[in-house]
Amino acid sequence: MWYSWPNAVFTAASVLIASTLVATYDLDVQSTDSIKDVSKQMAQDLASLYNGNEPGQTPGLLPQPYYWWEGGALMGAFVDYWYYTGDTAYNDIASQGLLHQVGPYNDYMPPNQTLTEGNDDQGFWGMAVMSAAEYKFPNPPSGQPGWLALAQAVFNTQAARWDPDHCNGGLRWQIFTWNNGFDYKNSISQACFFNIAARLALYTGNSTYADWATKTWDWMVGVKFIDSNYRIYDGGHIEDNCTTITPYEFSYNVGAFLLGTAAMVAYSNTTTKQSSDVEMWSERVDGILNSTEQIFFYGNDTADRIMIEIACEPVNLCDTDELSFKAYLSRWMAATTKWAPWTFDRIKTLLSNSAIAAAKQCTGGDNHRMCGLKWANNSGQWDGTTGVGQQMAALEVVLANMIQQAEAPVTNGTGGTSAGNPSAGGSDDGRVDPSGRLYGPTTSGDRAGAAICTIIILFGLLSGIVFMMMDETKSVADNWASARSTASGASGLALLAVGKKKPTNEEKGKGVVMDRSSSTDTGEKIPAVYAGGRLQKRSSVQEPSQRSPNRNRASAPPGAFSPVTDTAAAPNRRSSTNSIARRASVLRKQRQ
Repeated sequence: MWYSWPNAVFTAASVLIASTLVATYDLDVQSTDSIKDVSKQMAQDLASLYNGNEPGQTPGLLPQPYYWWEGGALMGAFVDYWYYTGDTAYNDIASQGLLHQVGPYNDYMPPNQTLTEGNDDQGFWGMAVMSAAEYKFPNPPSGQPGWLALAQAVFNTQAARWDPDHCNGGLRWQIFTWNNGFDYKNSISQACFFNIAARLALYTGNSTYADWATKTWDWMVGVKFIDSNYRIYDGGHIEDNCTTITPYEFSYNVGAFLLGTAAMVAYSNTTTKQSSDVEMWSERVDGILNSTEQIFFYGNDTADRIMIEIACEPVNLCDTDELSFKAYLSRWMAATTKWAPWTFDRIKTLLSNSAIAAAKQCTGGDNHRMCGLKWANNSGQWDGTTGVGQQMAALEVVLANMIQQAEAPVTNGTGGTSAGNPSAGGSDDGRVDPSGRLYGPTTSGDRAGAAICTIIILFGLLSGIVFMMMDETKSVADNWASARSTASGASGLALLAVGKKKPTNEEKGKGVVMDRSSSTDTGEKIPAVYAGGRLQKRSSVQEPSQRSPNRNRASAPPGAFSPVTDTAAAPNRRSSTNSIARRASVLRKQRQ
C-alpha cells in the first residue's frame, strides 16, 4: 500500500500536465473580460510572428512566405485590437508600419513593391488607414500624412486606373503590363476600391466618392461578377470581355462588399436623405449577408453555423493568402453592424459561434495555444497549422464579439480628427506609368540635355571613324580622295544588293517561325488551362516578377458550390460546373 501513494501522485501529476498541454482558451463571448484576456494572448502570439520593428528589419513587412499586402492587413489587425480593447501595446508597431510603407508620394506605392504591386495589394493598406481614421487611432506625428489623406491617395491613384476600354470599365488586377494578371479583372480589386470609396463618402460627405462606389457596384453587376443572388465570383479576363467568369468564391470578397454597402446605407441616411437610396443599399446589405451565411458558414442554421473558407479549407488546399481571409470577413462583418444595425443579432450569433470554435482549437505551437485554420466540424481539434493568417483570423473573430461595446466609427461631422487631402496621390505620375515613378516627368531641360549629349556622342563617333580611316603617310587631300573613292565603291555594292532583294511585301510572314523558348520573348500569355483558377501574384520585395502554375486543386465536397448561371462560358476557360471547387491551376506569387 505504501508504494501505491507515489504512483498515485505521479499519475495525477501526469494527467494534470497532459491536460495543461492541450488546454484550450476558456472563452466566454458574453464576458468582455474573457474576450480581452483571450485576445491579449492571441495578439501576443500574432506579434511574435512579425519582426519588422526589430533592428535591421523593414517596418510593415512580414517575413517570407508572406507578401506585402498582408503586412497592411496585419497593421489593420493591430488597429482593431486597440479599438476593441484600448490596449496600446501594438500602437507603435502599427503606426510605424503604416507610415513606413507609404512610398515617396504617400499613396502606398513604395519603390521596392511598385513593380509587382497590384490594385488589391494597395487597397489593403488603404482600408487599414481608413479604419485608423474612423476609429480615431492616434494621429501620425506632425509632418506626416494623416490616415484620411493616405486613404484618399489610394482612392485617387486607383480611380485614375479605371479601364473603360476593356469590359466596359473596372480595375485590372495588376497595375503594370509586365505582370501576369494584367489582363485579368478580379473582384477583390473592385471590392477594395468600392470599400474605400463608400467609407470615404460617409467620412467626408463628398458625393464624388459615393458616385464611384455606385459606379463600381453597377459594373460588378453588369459583368455578372455579382449575380442575382448576391454571390460574388473571382473575376474574368479582358480578352473575352470578361464574359467567361472564374467561378471561385472567397470570403474576403463578400466581406469587403458587405461593409461597403453598409457604409452606403449610412451615407444615404445622413447625406442624401433619399429613402429609395437607403432601401436600395439596405437590400444589398441583406443580399450579401444572406449569401455569406449560406456559403461561408458551416451548419444547419444561424444558431450553430461556424465560419469556413469554402474554396480551400474542406480539401486542405488553402495557400498563404487564403489562410488569412476569414480575418477580414470577421473584421468587416462586425463593422457592418455599426452602419446597418438591423444585422446585429444575426451577425453577432454567427461571429460568437465562430469565435468559440476558433478559440477551442488553439492548442498548437510550442506554447500550446497557437491557432489553426479549421474551426468548423473538427471537434475542437487543432489542424496542425500555424501562421500569421490563422492567428490573425482567430484574433479578429474573437475581438469582433465586442463590437456592441465599441464606439461607433467617426466621420468629419461626428468627431473625426484625421487630416485629409482630397488631391492626395494626384502628383504621382507612377500611378499608371512606372517610368514616371522611377525617373520622374520629362522636362524641357531634360530634352535639351539629351539633345546636347546626343550631339556630343555623334561628334565623338564621327571623329573616331575619321581618325581610323586616315593614313598618316598621306596628306589631307590624299586621304579625302581615298575616302571618296571608298564611299563610291560601297554605294555601288549596296545598290547591287538592293537590286537582288525581293520586294518586302512578298516577305512578310513567309516561313517566319518565332522561337517562343527565347528568353527575349516578352509576349507571355496566361495559358488557357490556367485561366479557370483564381490568380495569385508574387510580391517579392525587389526581385523581378515571375509566376509559375500552382498545383491542381482537388474538388470540394459535393454541394459546396452551385454552378454559375453564365451559359456563355467557354469550356477551355472555366471549370466544369460539376466541379467548381476545383481550382484548375493557379498563378501564384513566387519568390526565386
